[in-house]
Amino acid sequence: MKSKNIMKKLLIAALAAAACGCSGGGNKNAAAASEAETAILTRTEAAHAQTVVLSETFTSEIEAGKENDITPAVSGVHIDRIMVDVGDRVKEGQLLLTLDPTLYNQQALQLSNIEADYARLKPVFEAGGISRQQIEQQKTALEVQREVVANLKKNIEVRSPLTGVVTARNYDPGDLFAAMPVLHVMQINPLKITVNISEQYFPAVKVGMPVELAVDLFPDRTFEGRVSLVHPAFDAATRTFTVEVTVPNGEDKLRPGMFARTTFDMGKKEGVMVPDVAVQKQVGSAERYIYVIKDGKAERRSVKVGRQVDKYVDILSGVEDGEQVAVTALSRLYDGAPVKIAE
Repeated sequence: MKSKNIMKKLLIAALAAAACGCSGGGNKNAAAASEAETAILTRTEAAHAQTVVLSETFTSEIEAGKENDITPAVSGVHIDRIMVDVGDRVKEGQLLLTLDPTLYNQQALQLSNIEADYARLKPVFEAGGISRQQIEQQKTALEVQREVVANLKKNIEVRSPLTGVVTARNYDPGDLFAAMPVLHVMQINPLKITVNISEQYFPAVKVGMPVELAVDLFPDRTFEGRVSLVHPAFDAATRTFTVEVTVPNGEDKLRPGMFARTTFDMGKKEGVMVPDVAVQKQVGSAERYIYVIKDGKAERRSVKVGRQVDKYVDILSGVEDGEQVAVTALSRLYDGAPVKIAE
């Protein structure tokens, strides 16, 4: 009787263990089936290494190579003649205008009188008729008057300080010159462009490096300039530095005031590229992120993006060459989401 009870207990325990085993396996299988049913179907593409050309394009205004306001040194004098008009081309040193010569003529006449007096007194001094002090005083007066006349002549004959084009004329002959410049002259060959460039490119920009220039007026051609000046200081607010580009204009096609796109070749670098559709932007922030697929799971990663090349983006940090990146169903993915790769 005792042995029967023992056998009965053992049978009950075996049945209970079997029941537990069947129940556990069923739960596991059910969980796996449930996860397979909820896996998000997505396509992936491998991140790949690629040499990236670092060229940057900036929009700037073309400026005159040099420009100058033509302003006489004296005011309150009538303008006698103006030899040029707006649009005229002038050369450096060319006479542009003259002022009323009345004062100059008066001082020139006085100079002639002083020169005559000096010429008359010099032999008298040599003969001992006057003292050295008297002849020195006369000589000083002569030198002062010569300076006065030379200065007046310079002021009444105003010449161009540069070769260029007259772009403004504010007076006519007979007008009384006041404060406004009489003329404005711009140098149009060469021209100049000022560009503000991000501080990261400071080591790459050198004086003499070529710069490609494009303008909307001539869509089928480009012009070439060269960096002529790199400012040594940075703008603290924008973290940029200023670069001046000199652009030859021998064909006379470009003009100050035109907008131009200047392209700088900053060299090359090795980058890791992913499709641009894979890169998402976090709403309300500047964060960019992608989903890397590993072991059937989506892994959300913040990335720093660089240059776009065709349909690919250079990822500066956050992904390695060869890793699989999700390119579809991105709105449904989340960190840790189970995924199924579409064939």
